[in-house]
Amino acid sequence: MNGPRQTEDLLIVGAGGFARETAQAVRDVAAADVARGLPPRWRLAGHLDDDPALEGRDVDGVPVLGGSDRVHELWAARVVVCVGSPRDYAVRARLVRRLGLPVNRYATVVHPTAVVSGSSVLGAGSVLLAHCVLTAAVRVGSHVAVMPQVVLTHDDAVGDFATLASGVRLGGGVRLGRGAYVGAGSLVREYTTVGAWSLTGMGSTVLADVPPGEVWAGSPARRLRAADAPALDELRTDGEMTGRRPGTRMESPVA
Repeated sequence: MNGPRQTEDLLIVGAGGFARETAQAVRDVAAADVARGLPPRWRLAGHLDDDPALEGRDVDGVPVLGGSDRVHELWAARVVVCVGSPRDYAVRARLVRRLGLPVNRYATVVHPTAVVSGSSVLGAGSVLLAHCVLTAAVRVGSHVAVMPQVVLTHDDAVGDFATLASGVRLGGGVRLGRGAYVGAGSLVREYTTVGAWSLTGMGSTVLADVPPGEVWAGSPARRLRAADAPALDELRTDGEMTGRRPGTRMESPVA
């Protein structure tokens, strides 16, 4: 018979907006656990950030303990990597690769107001913020950032390192490739694919497949240009690692 759950230390890599939102979600999870008479699943040990000016400071009451490489010293703590923005949405993948941690070091953070169906699956290191909904048979990969009030409907598949900004709505059967960034308020039509390391702009209505490594925006969304260099570098790296030509579609975006 299993004993009582033990509270684990949790480190948040990053100290910017996404990291601060995740820290608040961790506090909310702990409060919900206590309200149910359970020990909190995590103790928020601190932020790790590679900006030396932040070391020793508090961010919303949470200490910045040093750079990201301290995860190797603080080996008993679980970890979640919370970095990235539309200006460089590939940074999370680069940082996870550099840290080289085993999968079991990563926590998966789900805000207590999020609704995750029993038929849905979440990967290690992913974060679901407040009022997200995963309806039925949704697959979310590892290190995915799902911002508040995102709705993922039946049979959606979200690749590793993808980002869904606040208010995104995916129709059924949508495929988001590895590292794709879907801008705030975007709507994606059912059974549409948004390719790896592509980006859709805020408020876009995506009615057709978006190829890998491109930026689309508008209603209906249309191609604006190629993605920025960090995303294209990741696309090339993925191709080298899998032996595929860069830009070739994967059968499934969830690893």
